[in-house]
Amino acid sequence: MYVSLWNQPNNLFGQFELLRRELDEAFGFSGLPSSIRSVTPGTLPAINVGRTPNSVEVYAFAPGLDASKVEITLDRGVLRIAGDRESGIPEKSTSVQFFARERVVGRFTRTVSLPDDIDPTNVNASYRDGILQISIARRESAQPTRIAVQ
Repeated sequence: MYVSLWNQPNNLFGQFELLRRELDEAFGFSGLPSSIRSVTPGTLPAINVGRTPNSVEVYAFAPGLDASKVEITLDRGVLRIAGDRESGIPEKSTSVQFFARERVVGRFTRTVSLPDDIDPTNVNASYRDGILQISIARRESAQPTRIAVQ
């Protein structure tokens, strides 16, 4: 095992990391994405995107959604997943005092840029056990073909 210089609290790098976090909090930068592919913590729903030889698979992890209220659109290679997640707790409930609220509720929208070889006419979506699976077929011309050697 190696010891990372970034995780040592009393060394120079640890002090710089602590200073960076404090500056982020002071100027309101905490919670912002750190790269082009990252999202803000708490973004709903969390997604996985992958590709098989025949399709592009998108998995959105969103338990507690009403599948009939989820909107899925595909326009010019951009997949959009939108919906509304309700809290399940009455808004005017005065008998409930919250000490922590970690479940993200409210309106959400996620967009995913897809590869050029998808077939927008062949899309299937299903929701089961809190996982929304969207399968977009790839065009026949984009799939690998086996070439016989003569």
